[in-house]
Amino acid sequence: MSRTGRSIAESATELGVSADTLRYYERDGLLLRPVPRDVSGHRRYEEADLRWVELVTRLRSTGMPIRDVRRYADLVRAGAGNEADRLDVLMTHRDQVLRQLAEVTTHLAAIDTKIATYQDRLAPREKSA
Repeated sequence: MSRTGRSIAESATELGVSADTLRYYERDGLLLRPVPRDVSGHRRYEEADLRWVELVTRLRSTGMPIRDVRRYADLVRAGAGNEADRLDVLMTHRDQVLRQLAEVTTHLAAIDTKIATYQDRLAPREKSA
């Protein structure tokens, strides 16, 4: 058992997630390996663990369902030989993110149009004041 690495609190702070989130990721099979523990049984996250959690957090933040994150983690844990499957998971998710981005961009354009309308209406009042 190791004393190197970061505690769950330190790791959560560094990653911008809660300790509960880290425990959930571990419990739900989203990590690549069991997190090492020190002699007292406390989790000690190493750099590779933090980099992986950062990726999982990004995938979740972009809307990847837990089942797809788990599938991707399973593929990575399985090792070499399934890179095409890993690529497929990521490309499928990328396509979904691009669709969402296009939709949000369209919504933003509508908001910008409405803002411009109000700015144009208020501009004469500001000049006369």
